[in-house]
Amino acid sequence: MLIPKKVKHRKWQKGRSLDRKVETRGVTLAYGNFGLKALEGAWITSRQIEAARRTISNFIKREGRVWIRIFPDKPITKKPPEVTMGGGKGDVEYFVAPVRPGRILFEMDGVAPEVAKEALRLAGHKLPVKTKIISK
Repeated sequence: MLIPKKVKHRKWQKGRSLDRKVETRGVTLAYGNFGLKALEGAWITSRQIEAARRTISNFIKREGRVWIRIFPDKPITKKPPEVTMGGGKGDVEYFVAPVRPGRILFEMDGVAPEVAKEALRLAGHKLPVKTKIISK
Protein backbone atom coordinates (compact mmCIF):
# COMPACT_ATOMS: atom_id res chain seq x y z
CA MET A 1 0.00 0.00 0.00
CA LEU A 2 1.06 3.57 -0.66
CA ILE A 3 1.81 5.78 2.33
CA PRO A 4 4.00 8.88 2.54
CA LYS A 5 7.49 8.50 4.03
CA LYS A 6 7.19 11.84 5.80
CA VAL A 7 4.45 14.45 6.23
CA LYS A 8 4.77 18.09 7.24
CA HIS A 9 1.81 17.88 9.64
CA ARG A 10 0.81 14.60 11.25
CA LYS A 11 -2.91 15.47 11.43
CA TRP A 12 -4.74 17.52 8.80
CA GLN A 13 -8.07 19.31 8.85
CA LYS A 14 -10.91 17.80 6.85
CA GLY A 15 -11.14 20.36 4.02
CA ARG A 16 -14.03 21.25 1.73
CA SER A 17 -16.22 19.18 -0.59
CA LEU A 18 -14.36 17.88 -3.64
CA ASP A 19 -17.33 18.09 -6.02
CA ARG A 20 -17.43 21.87 -5.94
CA LYS A 21 -14.65 22.48 -8.45
CA VAL A 22 -13.24 20.66 -11.47
CA GLU A 23 -9.61 19.50 -11.35
CA THR A 24 -7.08 21.63 -13.21
CA ARG A 25 -3.94 19.51 -12.73
CA GLY A 26 -3.47 15.97 -14.02
CA VAL A 27 -6.34 16.10 -16.51
CA THR A 28 -4.55 14.93 -19.68
CA LEU A 29 -2.77 11.69 -20.55
CA ALA A 30 0.94 12.21 -19.91
CA TYR A 31 2.52 8.73 -20.01
CA GLY A 32 0.33 6.07 -21.64
CA ASN A 33 -2.24 5.78 -24.42
CA PHE A 34 -5.16 4.76 -22.19
CA GLY A 35 -6.35 6.25 -18.93
CA LEU A 36 -9.00 6.07 -16.22
CA LYS A 37 -10.56 9.46 -15.48
CA ALA A 38 -12.62 10.35 -12.37
CA LEU A 39 -16.04 11.90 -13.05
CA GLU A 40 -16.80 12.62 -9.37
CA GLY A 41 -14.94 13.96 -6.38
CA ALA A 42 -14.04 11.70 -3.46
CA TRP A 43 -11.32 10.49 -1.13
CA ILE A 44 -9.64 7.39 -2.56
CA THR A 45 -7.86 5.34 0.09
CA SER A 46 -4.49 3.67 -0.40
CA ARG A 47 -6.25 0.28 -0.15
CA GLN A 48 -8.59 1.15 -3.02
CA ILE A 49 -5.68 2.36 -5.17
CA GLU A 50 -3.80 -0.88 -4.47
CA ALA A 51 -6.88 -3.02 -5.27
CA ALA A 52 -7.35 -1.24 -8.61
CA ARG A 53 -3.64 -1.54 -9.44
CA ARG A 54 -3.66 -5.28 -8.70
CA THR A 55 -6.76 -5.75 -10.86
CA ILE A 56 -5.10 -4.01 -13.81
CA SER A 57 -1.75 -5.81 -13.52
CA ASN A 58 -3.49 -9.17 -13.02
CA PHE A 59 -5.72 -8.74 -16.07
CA ILE A 60 -2.94 -7.66 -18.43
CA LYS A 61 -0.77 -10.56 -17.21
CA ARG A 62 1.99 -8.08 -16.29
CA GLU A 63 2.51 -7.03 -19.91
CA GLY A 64 2.70 -3.37 -20.81
CA ARG A 65 3.16 -0.58 -18.31
CA VAL A 66 0.87 0.98 -15.67
CA TRP A 67 1.23 4.43 -14.11
CA ILE A 68 -0.59 5.51 -10.93
CA ARG A 69 -1.27 9.25 -11.21
CA ILE A 70 -2.57 9.83 -7.66
CA PHE A 71 -0.85 9.45 -4.30
CA PRO A 72 -2.51 9.15 -0.88
CA ASP A 73 -0.84 11.87 1.20
CA LYS A 74 -3.76 13.13 3.32
CA PRO A 75 -3.92 11.52 6.79
CA ILE A 76 -7.39 10.64 8.08
CA THR A 77 -7.81 10.33 11.84
CA LYS A 78 -10.32 8.28 13.77
CA LYS A 79 -11.11 7.90 17.45
CA PRO A 80 -11.60 4.39 18.84
CA PRO A 81 -15.15 3.11 19.37
CA GLU A 82 -16.99 4.00 22.60
CA VAL A 83 -14.70 6.88 23.51
CA THR A 84 -16.31 9.98 25.01
CA MET A 85 -16.10 13.43 23.45
CA GLY A 86 -12.99 15.45 24.17
CA GLY A 87 -9.48 14.20 24.67
CA GLY A 88 -8.23 15.67 21.40
CA LYS A 89 -8.16 14.47 17.82
CA GLY A 90 -7.85 10.74 17.16
CA ASP A 91 -4.85 8.84 15.80
CA VAL A 92 -4.07 8.59 12.09
CA GLU A 93 -6.01 5.61 10.75
CA TYR A 94 -5.23 5.64 7.01
CA PHE A 95 -4.20 7.89 4.11
CA VAL A 96 -6.33 9.11 1.20
CA ALA A 97 -5.83 10.86 -2.12
CA PRO A 98 -8.37 13.68 -2.54
CA VAL A 99 -9.68 13.43 -6.14
CA ARG A 100 -11.74 16.04 -7.96
CA PRO A 101 -13.76 15.46 -11.16
CA GLY A 102 -11.53 15.29 -14.25
CA ARG A 103 -8.44 13.79 -12.63
CA ILE A 104 -6.57 10.97 -14.41
CA LEU A 105 -6.19 8.12 -11.90
CA PHE A 106 -4.35 5.43 -13.88
CA GLU A 107 -2.59 5.24 -17.25
CA MET A 108 -1.61 2.23 -19.35
CA ASP A 109 0.46 1.48 -22.43
CA GLY A 110 1.94 -1.50 -24.24
CA VAL A 111 -1.20 -3.66 -24.50
CA ALA A 112 -4.00 -4.09 -27.06
CA PRO A 113 -6.82 -1.50 -26.86
CA GLU A 114 -9.49 -4.11 -25.98
CA VAL A 115 -7.34 -5.53 -23.17
CA ALA A 116 -6.54 -2.05 -21.80
CA LYS A 117 -10.18 -0.97 -21.83
CA GLU A 118 -11.36 -4.12 -20.05
CA ALA A 119 -8.59 -3.87 -17.42
CA LEU A 120 -9.46 -0.21 -16.71
CA ARG A 121 -13.17 -1.04 -16.58
CA LEU A 122 -12.53 -3.70 -13.94
CA ALA A 123 -10.28 -1.32 -11.98
CA GLY A 124 -13.00 1.34 -12.04
CA HIS A 125 -15.30 -1.00 -10.10
CA LYS A 126 -12.80 -1.02 -7.22
CA LEU A 127 -12.95 2.76 -6.80
CA PRO A 128 -15.56 4.88 -4.98
CA VAL A 129 -16.00 7.28 -7.93
CA LYS A 130 -17.66 7.02 -11.32
CA THR A 131 -14.94 6.71 -13.95
CA LYS A 132 -14.50 7.00 -17.69
CA ILE A 133 -11.93 5.28 -19.92
CA ILE A 134 -10.08 7.68 -22.21
CA SER A 135 -7.51 7.17 -24.95
CA LYS A 136 -5.19 9.34 -27.00
